Amino acid sequence: MSDHATTHGHHSGLQYQPALPLPNGKLFLWLFLSTEIMFFAGLIGAYIVLRFGAPQWPRTHDVHLVEIWGALNTAVLICSSITVVLALEAAKQDNAAAAKGWVLLTFVLGSVFLGVKGYEYGAKFSHQIYPALPRSAIYESADVHYASAVRLRLAELKAPLVTLPQKTPDDERRIAVIDEIAAKVDAAEKAFREHPDSPAGRRMMLQLADEIYPRASVHEHAPAVGEHQEEPAARPAAAAVRPQVTLVAAESPAGDAHLAGYNDRYPWLELPIMIPGGNLWASTYFLVTGFHAIHVLVGLIAFAFLLRMRLGVARAGVIENVGLYWHFVDLVWIFLFPLLYLFD
Repeated sequence: MSDHATTHGHHSGLQYQPALPLPNGKLFLWLFLSTEIMFFAGLIGAYIVLRFGAPQWPRTHDVHLVEIWGALNTAVLICSSITVVLALEAAKQDNAAAAKGWVLLTFVLGSVFLGVKGYEYGAKFSHQIYPALPRSAIYESADVHYASAVRLRLAELKAPLVTLPQKTPDDERRIAVIDEIAAKVDAAEKAFREHPDSPAGRRMMLQLADEIYPRASVHEHAPAVGEHQEEPAARPAAAAVRPQVTLVAAESPAGDAHLAGYNDRYPWLELPIMIPGGNLWASTYFLVTGFHAIHVLVGLIAFAFLLRMRLGVARAGVIENVGLYWHFVDLVWIFLFPLLYLFD
């Protein structure tokens, strides 16, 4: 009986495990990532509902969103996921120098991602595309409210210039530009008030908005320079008094060639712009990408702490945990890139 009890007691060789067979650090990280998955699932789900349910949504080039920069950042993050795996493998082999080198490269790639994102943000800010309270500079439609906002901004710019005792040639040029735009605002608003429900009245206001901030989607199907254009059979009466539109090709801070309006040729103007659906786009874009950028920054801080350690086999678990977080951040961007840049 004693032999039977001994055999039974050592039959399976199992040991009692009071918890999950995971290190505490990895268990905590998986619990944390589960909450992060729910957080980003809510953000991305809300973006999808708003994006495909909105009556109007701007094209990517209307808001200076360039696909090449998004693709570059995607490639950068994919490469950074590879380098953090190589760092883990080097640490498991107790090759601390190689592990630290791979972690440093991952840190550099993450910094490149944030640098490109900051460059993209700069392109939006330079064109006054940002969420702001009580409202941004973006107007959803070209109407009398938009014209009033442009007129108010022109008056704000002109007031200090006209009171100068001595005006420089640059001051005179600025006053001339302000007066030129003010005349167009008056003509557009007059036509709109006289014919608020007619295409002619709305056309004048749209032309004003287009001269201030030309949208790429409006001109992308226009005939090329030198291409034959048929004259319309009848020109509306309001169009007969329309001032001449002078739009030239320019290179924006985002790197995309587009037609340059008054705000591009005279950056000091900072006139209100008209982008249908622009405010909703700006709110969702900066919210989603901003939270993702914060997570990237947290990852870079974690890598900075790793660089202060000896990344031998004893630190392999720490590298693995930080790497799991970094893979999650990369995966989120894999979902964001096509949603933000490719669904035009």
